[in-house]
Amino acid sequence: MAKRPATENAAENEGQAYSKVPATGNDAPRRSISIDEMGEFEDEWEDELESDGEVVDGGENNEDDDSKMEVDEDVTQAAEDEDEVPAAPDVYLPGSHKLAEDEVLEADQSVYEMLHQMNVTWPCLSFDILRDNLGDNRQTYPATSYVVTGTQADVSSKNEVVVMKMTDSDASDDEDDEEEEDAILEYRSIPHPGGVNRVRAQPITSLSSVTTPYYAATWAETGKVHIWDIRPLMESLDVPGYTLQKSQASKPVHTVNQHGRTEGFGLDWGTQIGGVRLLSGDLDGRIFLTTATQSGFTTAQAPFTSHTAPVEDIQWSPSEATVFSSCSSDKSVRVWDVRAKGKKSAAQIQKAHESDVNVMSWNRGTSYLLATGGDEGGIKIWDLRNLKEASSNPPSPVAHFSWHTAPITSIEWHPSEDSIFSASGSDDQVTLWDLSVEQDEDEVGTKEIHTANGQKVSRM
Repeated sequence: MAKRPATENAAENEGQAYSKVPATGNDAPRRSISIDEMGEFEDEWEDELESDGEVVDGGENNEDDDSKMEVDEDVTQAAEDEDEVPAAPDVYLPGSHKLAEDEVLEADQSVYEMLHQMNVTWPCLSFDILRDNLGDNRQTYPATSYVVTGTQADVSSKNEVVVMKMTDSDASDDEDDEEEEDAILEYRSIPHPGGVNRVRAQPITSLSSVTTPYYAATWAETGKVHIWDIRPLMESLDVPGYTLQKSQASKPVHTVNQHGRTEGFGLDWGTQIGGVRLLSGDLDGRIFLTTATQSGFTTAQAPFTSHTAPVEDIQWSPSEATVFSSCSSDKSVRVWDVRAKGKKSAAQIQKAHESDVNVMSWNRGTSYLLATGGDEGGIKIWDLRNLKEASSNPPSPVAHFSWHTAPITSIEWHPSEDSIFSASGSDDQVTLWDLSVEQDEDEVGTKEIHTANGQKVSRM
């Protein structure tokens, strides 16, 4: 999935979360030194003291003292710096221009409900949020969350599957609080054979007893898809004194070998309405189905084949247990039914985007809406009711957004608000969208809306 660098566009500085300020070599503030002038006073003994020393007359033989005085360059420079007015921070809009070498981004904490940053040992291409029993839609602080991810280490043998627990995540405060404690990050890891292209956690409504497995799947660069039980890793983070049997936890529950040595990115678990099922799509355009049985997991030998290029993303239908969709570098979006004979797609959009279709998301609340993101930076919303197996007129998206200037890397609908979704792009932007927002009166009748930085939003 080739990615192109973001193009530069002039932009106005409005409503952005980051400010750019010149970076300095020394962040410590300079201390200004002032000398108070001596005030007038009366010396009551001045008439009693007389000087009997030699009086030196400044004649021609005396050189100018100033000409011999050595100047402290550091003090002079410090005084000049004190006179300079510090530059006011500028609001930064991604895509407007490239940062100079002496510019850094500083987050405006007042923009965020909560903002924390963390560093990991190795780069991670993918992560997924894990289910816990702390409740849904919680808004109290400090917050706790769990994440599973996989690494891309410099040496294959160093790769790991990592389960992280983040606690004491307080809400953002625009005022500095010296007593505010830092968030805590804990993790447990197990070895992983090869780098991890994508990781997906099993969708569950709640964590059952500790003996109930909690599965996560990883797409490895080796061409294998591994299924892991990560419940022991979570327990070791939550239960004091819990002994993690790494020898047992380090072994995958099941490995999909049907892809051969062809790696991939498409990976998705089915919802609980159809049992435990996993789809995996590779760079050869093949999609394999893995299902859970009483004795373990079984992967079908015959793949689904209609794509002519790499499968980039896969999504199970949120309402129909046997239906799923996929997108590909062949620019198409396809809808499948696992019951269909021949393993071919039931419906398709042949040219969904101008370039590769990188990502997709199926609306959980309105199940006929599908969002896709393309390599050209476009975002499209599709009404699947308009798809027909044989139609002379290709379907059109119900909405098309052309804000991003680089490939879309992720897209996802809000879990409970079916009109809201978010997207991320290679132009270093994460955008939030609400389809329920009405047009202004001045915009009625227009099909294209130009944003502040000249980018275009198309409404179909």
